[in-house]
Amino acid sequence: MSNKLVAAVAQTASVLLDTPATVDRALALMAEAAGRGVQLLVFPEAFIGGYPKGADFHIYLGARTPQGRTEFKRYFDAAVTVDGPAIAKLAKAAAGHRMYAVVGIIERDGGTLYCTAVYLGPEGILGKHRKLMPTALERLVWGFGDGSTLKAVDTPFGKLGAVICWENYMPALRMAMYQQRVALYCAPTVDDRDSWASTMQHIALEGRCFVLSACQHLRREQFPAGKMNNRLSDAPGTVLIRGGSLIVDPLGKVLAGPVFNEDALLTAELDMSLIPMAQMDFDPVGHYARPDVFSLKVNTAPQQSVSLDPDGFPGTGHG
Repeated sequence: MSNKLVAAVAQTASVLLDTPATVDRALALMAEAAGRGVQLLVFPEAFIGGYPKGADFHIYLGARTPQGRTEFKRYFDAAVTVDGPAIAKLAKAAAGHRMYAVVGIIERDGGTLYCTAVYLGPEGILGKHRKLMPTALERLVWGFGDGSTLKAVDTPFGKLGAVICWENYMPALRMAMYQQRVALYCAPTVDDRDSWASTMQHIALEGRCFVLSACQHLRREQFPAGKMNNRLSDAPGTVLIRGGSLIVDPLGKVLAGPVFNEDALLTAELDMSLIPMAQMDFDPVGHYARPDVFSLKVNTAPQQSVSLDPDGFPGTGHG
């Protein structure tokens, strides 16, 4: 394991409904970060594909509208597949910069969209995590992830994992990350409240890990109002998502941020040797755990609604 690395969180907005332009923005940020010596870069939730804050797709209890379906189709078309050309470009850039990256995307799979974090590294695409529980109206736009994408990935600096936005309020999910010994706990988000920083500090202290949270910074004039309804104020200068990105060490010290109301690329040097020092008096899944009192079972099997396995039907098995 390498003891030190330079990490960064990118605070910026998607180019909503223009995925190629958003990919170009990501590539530029990766190049800028590489120029600063960054070895790990975290992008916000839903960066590729977009988080259209204020959109309602004309959804209300009991009915939907043709206009809302048209707006959803535009959003659907802006989403990407993990094995598609957009992610391939980002993976190529990560390899070229010898950089690890966590990128929030809107992932398209069949007729369903997922809020996903994809892991990239010098070796290419390393894995992904789909958000388990979309929040509020997100549940009518995004599908639910399952336990098959909870697996953290290996890096020379320790385990790397992502927990997206309000998943960070799910204690069992956090414990599943801690059990994997996640050292670099990434929290892509669009939560720009003042309370978010204290949540990130709590998780850093609880998990004895570095926490890197990247939030979007989106202004009303960047929202494509002519193509998608927005229920929020259209007054000039309205900030839809104000940021608040930050980096926290395993003892709760804020190393960078939070920054609000501007684009930013926040960097910090992470000393990985601090993790075992922090674990001296607290290890949530080790010496401070009480497995004789508490236990957690995590189902990591992929969940599919249809099985086409011929062995599951009488008379079609082997032998």
